[in-house]
Amino acid sequence: MRRARVSVAVVFALNGFLAAMWVAHIPAISERTGVGHEQLGGLLLLLGGSAFVGMQLCGPLIDRFGSAPLTIVAAMSLSAAVVTPVLASNGPQLALALAAFGFANGGLDVSMNAQAVAVERRYRRPIMAAFHGYFSVGSLIGSAIVAAALALDIRVVVTVATAAVVGVLVIVTVGGGLLRAARPAGTAAADGPAADAAATAGDRWWSGVDLRRLALLAAVAFALMLAEGTAYDWSALHVVETFDTPEATGAISFGAFSAAMALARFGVDRVAARIGSVMVLRGGSLIGLVGMLGAILAPSAGWAIAGWAVFGIGLAGLIPQIFTAAGNLTVASSGRTISLVVGCGYLGMLAGPAVVGFISSRSTLGTGLIAAVAALVFAAVAASVVRENSRHDHRGREPGQGRDAGHATLEG
Repeated sequence: MRRARVSVAVVFALNGFLAAMWVAHIPAISERTGVGHEQLGGLLLLLGGSAFVGMQLCGPLIDRFGSAPLTIVAAMSLSAAVVTPVLASNGPQLALALAAFGFANGGLDVSMNAQAVAVERRYRRPIMAAFHGYFSVGSLIGSAIVAAALALDIRVVVTVATAAVVGVLVIVTVGGGLLRAARPAGTAAADGPAADAAATAGDRWWSGVDLRRLALLAAVAFALMLAEGTAYDWSALHVVETFDTPEATGAISFGAFSAAMALARFGVDRVAARIGSVMVLRGGSLIGLVGMLGAILAPSAGWAIAGWAVFGIGLAGLIPQIFTAAGNLTVASSGRTISLVVGCGYLGMLAGPAVVGFISSRSTLGTGLIAAVAALVFAAVAASVVRENSRHDHRGREPGQGRDAGHATLEG
């Protein structure tokens, strides 16, 4: 199980690393292809749409073949696809490249989170937030490598091609450690009660799934990712426009948000083990709410940057709780439930910047950021949606299999 946990953590870091290869090279790719801001906005929507399609197609495949092989295939595909944007020389070529990149990234996002849920079930304690922390670490490493390569005037194609080779080598190395515990309904091998549940479910994947709870999880994921998306696209601009600071100062605000989120994610699991997922979701939403209001009402750039950092701390452990709850709506293979919730979250990430932009264009950017405040209020109110199932909680225990029950069994 330790090997599986390390393997999944490496896959999360690899995903962040490869994503950074695209994000950090956006200015260079835009210049090479001659794509302007308006065209780039449309291409980013194309990337998001293809990622959503990849997520939805990956869910049924996970239920059929398991998350481990899908994770390997998706990681291989993403490693290959990451090279295509930097090879594009015009808008249409870049559109095809981003469609392929988004599709592969969407598939990996769902499959690696399904794998993480499976490992967390075996550990019988919260470890999901740390996996997302490794994604953040991978992103920071990738961004640092890109910055160093650009400073040394290394060709963009060389940097990204090297990253692609590294990606292939990494997934070949850790792929054998991924968890292959269960197969879906209708196959020969399965994992205890998951096999029985899958077998009785027939062809209806939603059998035994609380659809109202699934819909609420998707809605909360949408809201949380909408809030997170505002930081990616508006945190730097908010500081620059509000306080008339240099762009470098604005960049610090996004760096503070990212670093605070990355660090906090490695402590969230211990907190969740002590106080439970519901309190983590509710408390984190309120902390994020305080941070966002602090940034909006800040009297100076320094205080606004601090507000964005607190916002990152608050958001750090929220999405992991949602993904864990989605993966444990059923004890059978959970590819479809995860793909739906992750997909809706991704749509929220895309919608957030647009909503803030729409409101701010008719008032101020500070007013537009109220959308993130409203999203966090909704998440705090709906926090009970991540409460553990009465039959089978997120650590894989049956009723009465808590710490006390375990001692009783050993003593008996």
